[in-house]
Amino acid sequence: MFKIKRICCIGAGYVGGPTCSVIAQMCPEITVTVVDVNESRIKAWNSDTLPIYEPGLKEVVESCRGRNLFFSTDIPSAIRDADLVFISVLSNPEFLAEGTAVRDLKEPDRVLIGGDETPEGQRAIRALCAVYEHWVPKSRIITTNTWSSELSKLAANAFLAQRISSINSISALCEATGADVEEVAKAIGMDQRIGSKFLKASVGFGGSCFQKDVLNLVYLCEALNLPEVASYWQQVIDMNEYQRRRFACRIIDCLFNTVTGKKIALLGFSFKKDTGDTRESSSIYISKYLMDEGAKLFIYDPKVLKEQIIHDLSQPSISEDNPQRVSELVTVTRDPYEACQSAHALVICTEWDMFRELDYEKIYKKMLKPAFIFDGRRVLDHLHAELQSIGFQIETIGKKVTSARIPYTPAIVGPRTAPTEPPTKKAKA
Repeated sequence: MFKIKRICCIGAGYVGGPTCSVIAQMCPEITVTVVDVNESRIKAWNSDTLPIYEPGLKEVVESCRGRNLFFSTDIPSAIRDADLVFISVLSNPEFLAEGTAVRDLKEPDRVLIGGDETPEGQRAIRALCAVYEHWVPKSRIITTNTWSSELSKLAANAFLAQRISSINSISALCEATGADVEEVAKAIGMDQRIGSKFLKASVGFGGSCFQKDVLNLVYLCEALNLPEVASYWQQVIDMNEYQRRRFACRIIDCLFNTVTGKKIALLGFSFKKDTGDTRESSSIYISKYLMDEGAKLFIYDPKVLKEQIIHDLSQPSISEDNPQRVSELVTVTRDPYEACQSAHALVICTEWDMFRELDYEKIYKKMLKPAFIFDGRRVLDHLHAELQSIGFQIETIGKKVTSARIPYTPAIVGPRTAPTEPPTKKAKA
C-alpha cells in the first residue's frame, strides 16, 4: 500500500490549522505543510501568538512546529511535494466543535472519509485511513462514497442546529406559561431516545458551520426540486433568527420601550465560550438590533480583539451601510467592570465561565437604577436570589424570574371556593 510521507493542507483557518497540527503531532514521521495565501495568517502561525484561540492548540503546535509541521505561503511547492493534498483528492469532512477542537481531533467519535468508487479513489481512501489509524481505532473510521460523506456532514450539523432551534422554540412557550425551559430540557433529555445534548436554550446558535450547512441543505433541496424538504430545514434558520430578535425586543421592552441613548453593557462577543471565533455570533445580531434603536453599546469579550468586533459590526448588512454609526454607538472595553460603569443594563451573550464569578455587588453599585441583567445563556441561574437581593431586575431565556413579594391576603367579599375545587367553567352560549 502506498505510504503517505508528506501532506499539504490548503487553508490555515479554524479547520486546517488545528487538524493538521494534530496530525503532525500524532504522526511524527509525516511532514505536514499548511499553506495559505494570507501572509499575515501564516506569520501568526509561525509566531508565539496563534491566529486562533483553541484550548491546547498552542501546546500542540509548539511540540512539532519546525520539526514536521510547517506553515507557508508557497502553495505550488507544497502541492508539488505532497503525497496527499487535503480537500483535493477526496472528501474528509470534519466534525470539530470550537472550544474542544483538539480533544475532538485526538478522541473523535468517528472519522469520515469519502471518495470516488474508482481504483484511484479507493487507493486514496486507504492511504488516508492509514494516516488516521496512527491514533484512531479502525472501528471509528467510516468510509463512504463522496456524496454520502458530504451529506453526512450537512445532515449532522443540520440535526444539531435543529435541536437548538427546537429547544429555543420551547423557551418562548415557557416564558409565556411560567414553565422553566431548563426543567423541561432535563425532563425530555432523560428519555434515552432523545438524550440531553444540545438542549440548552440560548440566544441562538452561531459559528461558521450550522447556518452555512443548513442553508446548503436548503439549496440542495431546492435545486433537486424538493421544496417541502427545503422549507422544513429553512425553519431551523428562521427560528434562530426569531430567537435573536425576540431577545433584543425583550431588552427594549424592559427598558421602558426605548434604548435610544442608553448605555448597555454587552458581555461576550464570540459565538460560544473557549473560542475567539465570532462568525455568525448571535452577539453580532443582537448588537445590530440594539444599534438600530440607538443604544450605546459597551462590549467586552476576553478573547475577541477590538478590531474583530468593529469589523463584524461594520459589515453593510449589520451597520445598515453606515459604518459611521459603529464608531458613534460602540465602545470595546478590556474590562467587564468598565463596560458596566453607568450602564442601564448588562446583557450576557456568551457563556464564558468568568461571567459566573464577577463581583455583581460591585457592578450594581456602578450601574444606573433600575439595573437590569439579561442573561441570554442561563449562566447566572444559581445567582438569581442573590442578584435580586442586591437589587437587580433579572430577565433570562425560557423562564420568568419573579421577585419575592410580601404575602398578601385579600379580604373575603363573597363565598370562597375550596382549594381543591377546580374553577367553574362558563357554559358556552
